[in-house]
Amino acid sequence: MTVSKPKSNFSLILLFAATLFFSASLMFLLQPLFGKILLPLLGGSPAVWNTCMVFYQSILFLGYLYAHYVSTKLQPRLQIHLHAAIILISFLALPLALPENNAPPTLENPTFWLLSTLFLAIGLPFFVVSTTAPLMQKWFSTLGHQSSNDPYFLYAASNAGSLLALLSYPFIVEPSIGLEHQKIYWSIGYVVLSLLIAGCAFRVWNNRSEPTLKVAEPRSMTAAPDIYQKLHWLALAFVPSSLLLGLTNFISTDIASVPLLWIIPLTLYLLSFIIVFSTWNDKTHLVMVRLQAYFLLPFLIYAFINPADLPYWGYLVLHLLAFFFAVMVCHGELASSRPSTEHLTTYYLIMSFAGMLGGMFNTFVAPFIFDGIYEYPIMIIAALLLRPTSTISIPSALKQLIGPVLLMVIGLVLYVKIDNLLDYFDTIAITLIVLSCLGFALRTRPIAYSGLTGAIIFLSLGMHGLSTHTLYQERSFFGVMAVREGVLTNEQSQPEIYHELFHGTTKHGAQRLTSEENKTPLTYYSRPGPMGQLFKEFDDQDQNWTIGVVGLGAGALSCYAKDQQQWTLYEIDPLVVTIARNPLYFSYLSQCNEQATMKIGDARLSLANEPDGKFDLIVMDAFSSDSVPTHLLTEEALALYFKKLKPEGMVAFHITNRHLLLKKVLSIHAEHMKVAALLQEFKPQREMPLVVATDWVVMAKNPKTLEPLALSRIGSWQKMPLYFDMPPWTDDFTNIISIWK
Repeated sequence: MTVSKPKSNFSLILLFAATLFFSASLMFLLQPLFGKILLPLLGGSPAVWNTCMVFYQSILFLGYLYAHYVSTKLQPRLQIHLHAAIILISFLALPLALPENNAPPTLENPTFWLLSTLFLAIGLPFFVVSTTAPLMQKWFSTLGHQSSNDPYFLYAASNAGSLLALLSYPFIVEPSIGLEHQKIYWSIGYVVLSLLIAGCAFRVWNNRSEPTLKVAEPRSMTAAPDIYQKLHWLALAFVPSSLLLGLTNFISTDIASVPLLWIIPLTLYLLSFIIVFSTWNDKTHLVMVRLQAYFLLPFLIYAFINPADLPYWGYLVLHLLAFFFAVMVCHGELASSRPSTEHLTTYYLIMSFAGMLGGMFNTFVAPFIFDGIYEYPIMIIAALLLRPTSTISIPSALKQLIGPVLLMVIGLVLYVKIDNLLDYFDTIAITLIVLSCLGFALRTRPIAYSGLTGAIIFLSLGMHGLSTHTLYQERSFFGVMAVREGVLTNEQSQPEIYHELFHGTTKHGAQRLTSEENKTPLTYYSRPGPMGQLFKEFDDQDQNWTIGVVGLGAGALSCYAKDQQQWTLYEIDPLVVTIARNPLYFSYLSQCNEQATMKIGDARLSLANEPDGKFDLIVMDAFSSDSVPTHLLTEEALALYFKKLKPEGMVAFHITNRHLLLKKVLSIHAEHMKVAALLQEFKPQREMPLVVATDWVVMAKNPKTLEPLALSRIGSWQKMPLYFDMPPWTDDFTNIISIWK
C-alpha cells in the first residue's frame, strides 16, 4: 500500500456534512410530526411523548448496531449493496400513515400498543435515518481526507440539524403546514436523503476502486477500549438520557403543563452534543464542571429545601439550568474520552445503547416502582457521581459515603419517632441549607458530593410530602394523581376537613366532608358558577335529559343529576375512576349518581360509537393536568359533538387555563360553523370556600336554545369575542403558539 498526501477537498466535507445534517433534520421533524398524530389518541399525556422517545432511542440503537456490524464485517461495496437494498425496502412505508383500524386499548396500559404502532408506521424509515450518522462518519474516515482521522466534527453537524428541525417544528412547520402535507413533504425529504446517501456511497465506491489506498497518515491500530472504559461511556450517556425524560415529565407534571414545553430540555440536550463534539470542548468542559457545583447551591435551596414563591417560569429556569450543567459535564466527559476512528462505531453503539436504556428505565421501570417522578432527582444525583475525578479505591469510596448515610438514617429516625415533625420544619430546612453549603467543599470528591446531595434532596422531598397532607398518590401512564387533605374555616368559623384531587400541580376537584356539604359541587363546578347556572336555568326542562360528561375528575358534576336523567361519564384514565369511586376519598359518585354509565377510553373515539342525536347536553371537561387535548377542540370534533346532540341540544366546554386562550379556538369555530355560542368568565363575587374562578363556553345549533342563559339574571353570559387572525383548528392543522396568553 502506498501513502499519499491527505486530500483537502472541501466538497467532500460538504457532501458528508450535508447528508448528516439532512438526516438529523428529518429524524427530529419526524418525532414531533408523528407524536402529534399519536398524542390525540391517548389524551395528550406527557407519557406518550416519553414512550415515543423510547421507541426512537431503541431504533437509533438498532441503527447504530447495524452500522457497527456492516462497517466492521463487510467490505465497502457489500455495505453499499446492503444499505441500498434496505433503503429501497423502506420506501414501502411511504407516505407516512397510521395503520388502519388500530385503536388504543382502554383498560390496560397502552405503552406496548404505542410502540407496536410506531414500529409498523415508521420503523423502517426511522431505522435508515438512524444509521446515517455512524455509517457516514465511518465511510468518511476511509476516504483519505485530511480530516478522516477524526471525523467526530461531523457529529456536531448532525446535532445542528437535529436542533434546527426541533425548533422549527412548533414555530414554522406546524403553524404553516397541515399534517397531511407534513407527511408528504417528509416523504419527499426522505427521497432527497436517499440521493445524498447515494452520493456518499459513490465517493466511497470510487475511492475503493483506486489502485492505491490514500490515508491521512500511516498509523497502527490503537488498543481496543477495555470493559471499564465501555461501562464509563455507558454511564455517561445513560444518565443524561434518563435525566432528559425525567425532567420532561417533571416539568409537565409538577411545574406547568405548558404545551411544547418538552422542546426546551431536548434543545439543551442536543446543544450539549454540538458544543462537546466541537473544538470548544477543551475550554468549556472545565468551566461547566465548576459552574455545576456553584449552581447546585441555589438549585437545592430554591427547588427542593425551601421553595420560594416563584412563578412557574422561575422554577422552570432553575431546573433547566441544573439540567444543562449536568448533561454538559456528562457529555463533556464522554467527548473527552472518545476513541480513535477504529473504534468509532463501537463508541456510538454504546452511546445509543445507553440512551435506549435511559428511556426504558423511565418508561418501563420508574412508573412501576415509583408513585412520583423520583427518577428525576435520582439522575441529578447520578450526574454528580460522574463528575471527573482521579481513580479511588473501594475503601475510600465507602468512607466518603459514611456522612450521607448517617444523615439519611437520622432523617428516617426523626420521620418515624417525632409525630409533630412539621413543627420543626424551619429548623430542619436551615440545617439542610447549611449542609448544602458545607457540601460545596466536597465538589472534587464525587462520591461524597453526590451522596450528601442525595440525602439532602430526599429528606427535603419527605418533609414536603408531609406538609402537603397527601392521603393517596399513584402514578399511571397518564400522570401522577394525588388525593390531599386540607382544612378550611367554614361559615361557622370552625375548622373543617376537605379532600382535593390533583393531577400534577393542577387541581381537578374538591369535596367538603360534612353531611351538610358533601353533595355540593365545588371548584370549577360550583352552584354559583357557570355549570350551576346552566342546570338551574334549565331546571324545569331537564328532568329526562340524556347527559354525557367527558372527564370525570372527582365526580362533582354528578351531583347535578336527577332521578330520570341518564348520565354517561367518559374518562381516559382508569386510575381516576378508581379514585372517584372510592368513598374514602370522594363520595360524589356513590351518593349522587351511582347508576351513571362509565366508559373508559378516549372520549372522541367513545362518542363516535354512540347513536346520533342521543344527548341533550355534552359537557367537555377533559384535561391532562392543565392542558386540553387538542383533538377534542378541532372542527371535526365539534361536528361529532353536534351530530350526537338532539336538535335542541347543547355542548358546554370547560376552558379554564393558565397558559392558553382557548376561547379563541371556540370563537373561530362558532363563527365558521354558524352555531350559537355564549361565554362566561366567572369570578366569585364574594369569597366562598373552594369556589374558584372558571371559564366556560356553551354552544348550540339553535340560538333559541341558549336564550335562557343569555337572558339570565344569575350569571353573566356574553357573546363570544370575534377573532380573525387564525384559521380554524382541524385534525390536519392546529397551532398552539397562536393561542398562548
